Order: sequence, then structure tokens, then C-alpha cells
Amino acid sequence: MSVSLIVVNVAVFIYEVALGHGVNSFIMQNGLIPAGITGGGEAAGIPFKPYTLFTSLFLHGGWLHVGGNMLFLWIFGDNVEDRLGHVRFLIFYLLCGVAASLTHVVANPASTMPTIGASGAIAGVLGAYLVLYPRAKVLTLLPLGFYIQVVQVPAFLFLGFWFLLQFVVGAASLSAGAAKEGVAWWAHVGGFGAGAALQFVFRKRGGEWAQVSRLAHK
Repeated sequence: MSVSLIVVNVAVFIYEVALGHGVNSFIMQNGLIPAGITGGGEAAGIPFKPYTLFTSLFLHGGWLHVGGNMLFLWIFGDNVEDRLGHVRFLIFYLLCGVAASLTHVVANPASTMPTIGASGAIAGVLGAYLVLYPRAKVLTLLPLGFYIQVVQVPAFLFLGFWFLLQFVVGAASLSAGAAKEGVAWWAHVGGFGAGAALQFVFRKRGGEWAQVSRLAHK
């Protein structure tokens, strides 16, 4: 399912590219506009479009945007999917994305800027991974002056730092005047929190014991 989501996201982005100049209206139609959810956009002619809580999760603003998101989904998605199951993982992913979108709406209720990207849903995958595999080793780049060293760090350090960064910068963006910089920091926070909580609901029961049993018989 993780691979299928990556394929869908990339396919939708290629479609965006093929639209040329028409991509702007496509994003306005399918991107998440907080004021359109809260009703604050009526004066500006922004209609109520609840479906954008979902559709915005599959839109991206550039190759770097979609590539970075899909890389994180590729690295962390399959492990979480193993513990949740294929169908449960898809439902989990979408619910995390909706939770992330709603968090962004609450943080920026009057915003008329369309928000797009899978990062909120993927943040949910990261939150679940942190709870399920806190001691797993994650390869990361460590800059040392003019050199970059590849090191392994525990998942709880890597993802814990990532979440703290989103929270701190998100709080700073609110005090500075909402998300005018174009990054939905609170969507990341909301998605991460939803993923950490929802994995308790969606993960397969007895998975730990089954894994131990398989190892014991090898």
C-alpha cells in the first residue's frame, strides 16, 4: 500500500505538470483553503469544499516537494504498514492526513492560501513509527564542517527532534502572523500526533508475539 500511495502521488503530480498554466486553477479547486472550511471565505467567493481535506493530500508544488515526501513515505511507510496491515494502513494514512488538514485549519482559520502536500499524512506515519520502533536505527546526514557524515541514530532521537522542530517553528509562525511563509507546520504537528495515537487503534494485535514466535523457530 505504501508503494501504491507513492505511485498515486507521483502520477497526480505528473498530471499537474501536464496541465501547464491550468495547474493554478486545479490547485485552487482541489487544494485545502482553510477559509473555505470555516466559512470565512464566503466574502471572497471561496465555497465550502470539505472534500479538499482529502484531495489536497495528493497534490504537490514541485519535484522537490513530492520527492521529499515520497522519500519519507518509502523509508518509514512499509514498516508501519507491516504492523497495521494493508487496508488498515490506507485508512490510517488518510485519517492522519485529515487530522493534519484540520489542525492546519484550526491554526489558520481565515487563511485563503491553498495548502497542498502529503506531508501531514506522512507525519502520521512518522508518529506511528516512533511509537512502534523507537529503538530502530535511522540513517541520517550529519554535517561536520565541510564534511557530511552518514550516521545511524535511534528513531526516537531522529523523529523526536523532527517533531520538536515542527512544533517550535509552528509556534513561531503563529506569533509572527500565521502561515504566510507557505509551510503548514501545524499540519505536521497534527498529523504526527494523530499517527502516534491512531496506531494503537489500527495495529494488528499479537504482532509482537507472532514475530517472536517466527524468530524462535528459525
